[in-house]
Amino acid sequence: MAMSLLQRLRQGQQEATIPSTVKAAEAEAAEAERHLKELRDALMDRVLESLPPNAEEMAPMNLRSHIETVLEAAIEEQGLSVRPEERRILLEEFVNEVKGFGPLEQFLNDPIVTSITVNGPSEMLVERMGSVQRVGITFRDEEHLNRIIRKIARLLGARVDSRVPVLDKGFPEGGRVRIKVPPLVPTPTLTIDKGPENPFRSLKERYERSQWQQDALEHLQQTLQERLMQELDRDPALIQQRDALTRVLEAAFDEEVTARNLVLSRSEWVQLQISLINDILGYGPLQPLLNDPEISEIMVNGPHQIYVERKGKVELTGVRFRDEQHLMRIIEKILLPLGKRVDERVPMVDARLPDGSRVNIVIPPIALNGPCVTIRKFARDPFTMSDLIAFGTLTQEAAQFLQAAVQARLNIVISGGAGSGKTTLLNVLSAYIPNDERIITIEDTAELQLRQEHVVRLEARPPNIEGVGEVTIRDLVRNALRMRPDRIIVGECRGGEALDMLQAMNTGHDGSMTTIHANNPREAFARLETMVLMAGVDLPVKAIREHVAGAIDLIIQVQRMRDGSRKVVVISEVTGMEGDVIALQDIFVFESEGVDEMGRVKGALRPTGIRPKCFERFIERGIRLPASLFYRG
Repeated sequence: MAMSLLQRLRQGQQEATIPSTVKAAEAEAAEAERHLKELRDALMDRVLESLPPNAEEMAPMNLRSHIETVLEAAIEEQGLSVRPEERRILLEEFVNEVKGFGPLEQFLNDPIVTSITVNGPSEMLVERMGSVQRVGITFRDEEHLNRIIRKIARLLGARVDSRVPVLDKGFPEGGRVRIKVPPLVPTPTLTIDKGPENPFRSLKERYERSQWQQDALEHLQQTLQERLMQELDRDPALIQQRDALTRVLEAAFDEEVTARNLVLSRSEWVQLQISLINDILGYGPLQPLLNDPEISEIMVNGPHQIYVERKGKVELTGVRFRDEQHLMRIIEKILLPLGKRVDERVPMVDARLPDGSRVNIVIPPIALNGPCVTIRKFARDPFTMSDLIAFGTLTQEAAQFLQAAVQARLNIVISGGAGSGKTTLLNVLSAYIPNDERIITIEDTAELQLRQEHVVRLEARPPNIEGVGEVTIRDLVRNALRMRPDRIIVGECRGGEALDMLQAMNTGHDGSMTTIHANNPREAFARLETMVLMAGVDLPVKAIREHVAGAIDLIIQVQRMRDGSRKVVVISEVTGMEGDVIALQDIFVFESEGVDEMGRVKGALRPTGIRPKCFERFIERGIRLPASLFYRG
């Protein structure tokens, strides 16, 4: 039967009403979602900042109660309109921020979701039953996403940051997480392949167990250390008897472990024993790093972050101090034998370890990360020229030339940046000084290891607690001139002592050597001019330059390359003055040839083809060098 016109009109009205109702509902849901996001963004910082440092370790009920109280107070302070359902959702989100992984948490716990993909803070995709769809839940901003990424990396015992921008690791029970961060990608990305269970649940349980075990071990270590210190107070001779000290420690350990009902493996006990012995007889957590021959520098940035330089590369270690007080005890142990101190009045100090390693210490209030310690390790066996040739620092031909220069009593300045190997090269060159000469070394912190018999070592001294008694490098240089030196070696010129050093070089103390911070030979001369002016003399620049040109014969430029290796890059001879400019001619220059497949710098220090003016001095002193040494191959 044909439908009447009225029926068709009514049906059309009903069909037109359905889409408009759906659209209205969708618009209302979108508006509610937008409003909830605005509330979350407005309240998140206030809630998270109010949490105690151990919030992740709080019991769930206590944490929820704390967040609920802060949330209510924040809503009231900001005069926000929040419905009960929105309060419940916000509370769950903030709990997930602390205990879980924020916006990811509900999908991690959803058994139907098998994969989560995050492409930056504003796009999240989930896979359900083989179908991938975009969800409306997002991160607040890039820092919010990075915070969750850092939490995931910590739980996996991995690292991901600008220096290590990729993390790709499997879960113990299956599945995988993949993370990329800038600069590898424009914005952080994250992919989690999971099964029906939350893959982080078992990881969190293991992490919490290991944290509990670590806390128990640290508490046990502290108790044992206190007991050992009491034993040492009763019998100070124990500190010289490692075996007896170990027996006392073992007895105390057995008592404490039994009393606490702890179970430790043999390796954990050995590690604990070594740590305690190091704390008492050595320098605590730093001792294994000091004993490692591959480590050349140790950098402590507060109690919980220690970097080392190994084979020219800086890397983060897993070594840490218990707290700031533990680190300060080790600092005091370093300074006490030297009669030095560090406190709020004197927050910076230079020191040295018994083996000669150089130590710099900076503490609060000027060090914001907590006490910072930088140790430049001292080689137990000083490097020789053969070692430097083997390392690729310079060539056999350049080494022959420098040996002749030292024996011919040329005045030498070694120039370079921090950590470029200036002091190491100075030490190697000093080995060529004849054994029958009187050598006086002058340093801020004694580092040089001269093997000659007739050596007088002088070291600068800071002012005492009353602010008097300071002895500067300049004082020592002036005094050294009265000590009948054949050669004066100044560890580093950095101030007015440069004038006294130049005067010594110009007045019969040939063969003197020093180092200076500069990026190239020409800059080194500019630095010397500035330091001469720091001596307080009113000399015209031309007169200073003539003084410099008359005093210095050779300047050696060393550089730390991008692969961490140290190389001599230029050996230049001072030939006099040309007008108002000091004239230089390069004798050897490093010619770079790029990098190899391992990222190591390729190239060699090659002669320029110029025979140096000092060649005549070599002949006068009976030093024979083949002229072919300076020819280009």
